[in-house]
Amino acid sequence: MKRMQRPDWLRPHWARVLLIALASLLPVQAVHASAVVPLNHIVAVVNDEVITRQELDKRYNETVRSLTRQNTQLPPRDVLQKQLLERMITELALQQHARSTGIRVDPAQVERAIQRIAEQNKIDVPTMQAALEKEGQSLDSMRTTIRNEILITRARERDVDNRVTVSDAEIEGYLQTQAQQGAETEYNFAHILLAVPENASPEQVQAQRARADDIHAQLEKGADFAQLSASSSDAPNAMQGGAFGWRASGKMPALFVDALKPLQPGHISPVLKSSNGFHILKLIDKRGLDATLNVTQTHARHILIKTNELTSESDARNRLLQLKERLDNGAKFEELARQYSDDGSASKGGDLGWVNPGDTVPEFEKAMNALKVGEISQPVQSPFGLHLIQVLGRRDQDVTQERQKLQARQAIRERKAEEAFQDWVRQIRDSAYVELRPID
Repeated sequence: MKRMQRPDWLRPHWARVLLIALASLLPVQAVHASAVVPLNHIVAVVNDEVITRQELDKRYNETVRSLTRQNTQLPPRDVLQKQLLERMITELALQQHARSTGIRVDPAQVERAIQRIAEQNKIDVPTMQAALEKEGQSLDSMRTTIRNEILITRARERDVDNRVTVSDAEIEGYLQTQAQQGAETEYNFAHILLAVPENASPEQVQAQRARADDIHAQLEKGADFAQLSASSSDAPNAMQGGAFGWRASGKMPALFVDALKPLQPGHISPVLKSSNGFHILKLIDKRGLDATLNVTQTHARHILIKTNELTSESDARNRLLQLKERLDNGAKFEELARQYSDDGSASKGGDLGWVNPGDTVPEFEKAMNALKVGEISQPVQSPFGLHLIQVLGRRDQDVTQERQKLQARQAIRERKAEEAFQDWVRQIRDSAYVELRPID
């Protein structure tokens, strides 16, 4: 079961929820509301749903806690509210699109996400719930946030990621380019985006260009990049200071690579123009990227039962337990895989071939690595469903050429998926009926 790449603005989606929802667990100064509580009126209409002032205030307070925790200077309240409202509108439009096209989220998956978040913070769920309630939040609200994140992620996987293809010619061209450039470079950078609507008028384009030039001038004078990202950027990671983290050059748009290549750490790129709008990049650091040549490969096969609105996690687990019992009593793995597996490998008896480290999602790889040769696992949960895994063999292998092609394919796929994702988000946002109303 090969790894499916995740979008940057949702990567990992539960980790982003973790930062926002659990910011209140840290000892930062609480945000005090005004003594006069405003009425909970509607601030935006998105198709047939609304966003209320109370929802906007909640997001604002969560964001303030997160930015305070990061020691980021806060933008003016009205500027930050405007940014957050636009983000909420886009998120709601994406959720509506996912629901209208039949995507549903199993409550059990949400509960597993809650459990993982608690484990990552080294607390149990009741402790986390008590901490959230102490700050005026709730576990139910957190569940809603996670459910919405999963909705968007599944819609992206179906509408964008699953439609991205990479040809052998693209891989060869990528490898030739890398050979000419020498060792690939990784960049740690931050990003500000001023989005331009798909059918923008020349006046709209010029207005965004002027905003970009103004922001660039402020940065050249020493303005804080993270603060301007929070107050001005339309990118999904705006509230995280626009940080992308480390990215290999092959996994970035050529526009970004060409702009970052001549920069020294701490320097700002010129204003860049793409089909999505105007960009400003800040280089934080860069380093060479050395490929791993020798790895331990695992020959594995599996049976996958996907979970969806018709097959719950409990149903899938019970079906696999029944298959496991048959295997323990002498049934042939390959025959059951051909008959029952929902994976594309079913026609090959579930055989995945020789798998390199990192080729599968972490949950699958962890369970696979814990098995002895010939051993069959208990049902294993992954983002794709539940699996029975059998290890057929292990070997140490020099995978230089194979790995280079695999990395090239992944890099091209990730780059194309990211570009397609940004277009997809913009199209859904532009096609939504949106009515803005006064916030105050």
